[in-house]
Amino acid sequence: MSKVLVISTSLRTKSNSDILADQLIAGAEDAGREVEHISLKGKKIGFCVGCLACQSSQQCILRDDSIEIAEKVKNADTLVFVTPIYYYEMSGQMKTLLDRLNPLYPSDYKFRKVYMLSTAAEDEEFVPERAVRGLQGWVDCFEKAEFAGSLFCGGISDPGEADGKDTEKNEAYQFGRAME
Repeated sequence: MSKVLVISTSLRTKSNSDILADQLIAGAEDAGREVEHISLKGKKIGFCVGCLACQSSQQCILRDDSIEIAEKVKNADTLVFVTPIYYYEMSGQMKTLLDRLNPLYPSDYKFRKVYMLSTAAEDEEFVPERAVRGLQGWVDCFEKAEFAGSLFCGGISDPGEADGKDTEKNEAYQFGRAME
């Protein structure tokens, strides 16, 4: 059975991206996948200090919640990053986590497919482009992995607004169901 790790990066209460992540998870589970969901809410994740000690030890010198998350990322078959789009880019929490996953580069990681689900107040098609490029750049560093797809749900702003967006909730469910 495929192990999917969904990482929600919004820190907002009643997060629209979290509401849609729940739909994605339901779709993935209905398709027979084992899903684990991690939220960055309440997690302590410091900034990478660039020492590169992790490249030889495969361990970060900073002791915080990113160590446990990195282990889960390493052992998942499929990764899904869920982020609100702020100023046309992924959330700062997501970028910080990606930087802190640096110890995985030289490791025997299992993940092969990486996806992104994003939300934003604006709904123009170009809104998630920079976030997608940022995640694609991270994935490009892992030669056995590929960026496998993205779903953007725009026009959702107020906390909890996604609860009333049946079209977007169905899109997230179908996206989760169709993941490889």
